[in-house]
Amino acid sequence: MSVSMRPSQALRLWQHVAVSEVVSGAQDLSMRQLAILLTIYLDPPPHTVRGLAARLGVAKPVVTRALDTMGERGLVTRRRDDADRRNVLIRRTVDGALFVERFGDLIVARARELPQ
Repeated sequence: MSVSMRPSQALRLWQHVAVSEVVSGAQDLSMRQLAILLTIYLDPPPHTVRGLAARLGVAKPVVTRALDTMGERGLVTRRRDDADRRNVLIRRTVDGALFVERFGDLIVARARELPQ
C-alpha cells in the first residue's frame, strides 16, 4: 500500500498522534524507546540487545536502559539465551502487543482526520 503525503501533512499527522498520546495519558515513550519497541514487534524475532543496538546505531547500554523502562511497563521481557549465554533475548508481551496495536489504530484514525 502506498500513501502519498506532503511533508507538511506528515508532520501534522505526527503532531496529532503525539498530542493524542499526551492527552490520553498513555504510556509516554521516548522516540528511541518507540523505535526499539516497534522493531521488536514489527520485525521477526529473535531480538537481542546486541542486535537492536546494531540496528539502531546506538550503544548496548542505550538499548538496555530503554528495555528497563519498557520492562517495568510490561511491554517486553528479557532472558538469557540458553544456546549462547552472552545474548539477552527480548520477548514480546501481551501488553506490548496491545500497546503497539492501539498505537497503530491511533495513527490510522488521525490520518483519516487530515484534510485532503
